[in-house]
Amino acid sequence: MTVSVLAPLPGRVLALADVPDPVFAGQLVGAGVAIDPARGRGALEVVSPIAGKIVKLHPHAFVVLGGGVGVLVHLGIDTVKLAGEGFELLAAEGAQIEAGDPVVRFDPAEIEKTGYSVICPVVVMDSKPDTVPTEVVGSEVEAGGELFPWGTG
Repeated sequence: MTVSVLAPLPGRVLALADVPDPVFAGQLVGAGVAIDPARGRGALEVVSPIAGKIVKLHPHAFVVLGGGVGVLVHLGIDTVKLAGEGFELLAAEGAQIEAGDPVVRFDPAEIEKTGYSVICPVVVMDSKPDTVPTEVVGSEVEAGGELFPWGTG
């Protein structure tokens, strides 16, 4: 079965190696890509990359489990230190959601003013390094567009 992982927000796709955080850059959480979010659009709705259940939800990060895969979306680097300021939850932990449903709203330009990176890793939890197709790296994506396919066996 293959799960289509959608872009949770608009922006330019980067390799995880380009994320300014050794845990994500080293693929210690899992393989994936990152998105440098679009600026100048105001607040962005961050959508679920897959259909499933929100098993973890923080203002700056969430994990959706569905189709035999867990996908982590992390909004910025070290943004946990903002204690939720600048982020608005649009869904609830434990909710069943469809791919493309809104989960969080934030304005990358406002978060950037705090000095934190707004690069957003999108990671298949517990996957082996370099197992996510990266053909989209370097391209621009819109929220809800396919980011990469993920085979679950």
